[in-house]
Amino acid sequence: MEENLLEVKNLWVRYDTDAELIHAVNGVSFGLKKGETIGLAGETGAGKTTIALSIMGLVPDPPGKIINGSIQFEGKDLLRLPEKEMQSIRGGSISMVFQDPMTSLNPVLTVGEQIIEVILLHSGISKSEASRKAQDMLRMVGIPAERHLDYPHQFSGGMKQRVVIAIALACNPSLLIADEPTTALDVTIQAQILELMRNLKQEYNTAMILITHDLGVVAEICDKVAIVYAGEIIECGSITDIYENMKHPYTKGLFDSLPDIEGTAERLNVIKGRMPDPSNLPEGCKFHPRCSFQGDGCDREVPDFIEISPGHGVKCHKYR
Repeated sequence: MEENLLEVKNLWVRYDTDAELIHAVNGVSFGLKKGETIGLAGETGAGKTTIALSIMGLVPDPPGKIINGSIQFEGKDLLRLPEKEMQSIRGGSISMVFQDPMTSLNPVLTVGEQIIEVILLHSGISKSEASRKAQDMLRMVGIPAERHLDYPHQFSGGMKQRVVIAIALACNPSLLIADEPTTALDVTIQAQILELMRNLKQEYNTAMILITHDLGVVAEICDKVAIVYAGEIIECGSITDIYENMKHPYTKGLFDSLPDIEGTAERLNVIKGRMPDPSNLPEGCKFHPRCSFQGDGCDREVPDFIEISPGHGVKCHKYR
């Protein structure tokens, strides 16, 4: 079997504030091969962004702390690296497109200067060469090269997102993490950004982690998907596994709540209850208070992650 580019094993993250202890990530494991895309899908507050920040080495400490696990990337455990070495990987071998392009860009620097800064930090080329490459990167994401002299406020939301993607890809990373890359964009611009990311992924063979709550976006761009709930991956598999042969009651609830343009129902189905408070998670299966298939032991025993078929696993007592 081809060796994974990224291997996250048994990752646990806590946020210890004065008021409470927040259990943000609880034993997450997954792997990613070169050129492969995985979607981390789930509700807001499920822990998806904290998983990404852990990989980038950007969990704010304090109050955040990685208390257990390993993150192997190209044979190195990122959690054991000194900060100086991590700085060379961050933005170089691993890049991240953050959730809000409006706040990701520096308002007092031109977009060209911001791309040049990343290139100079991770390569040994001259500033004039970096400037030419920055203009090439803008062209690659569909922005005229002459606009490298413009400031962020002169761009629309969709154009800013393209600039952020250009910055993230400036050093040809092996892994790109995209956190809700189409949030706050209208559907036409969303489609353009997704098409851009798909083309760039194919051109550079970049592995990608796509964080989203939009299952339609996952279907458009991902090879496999991990459903995240209360800081845990409760089901993981290929797009076909999850979209056509879903097993976990929460996954089924997510898909049942999607609108059906061919259906006649007047109201959408919803999953009863709310996502649990991460500072006060329920005993046993974290989903059991909302689960219509709750059985004996669900409220006491944490379910194991069970492989239903090769590459398709689920965390549910129903499949013991």
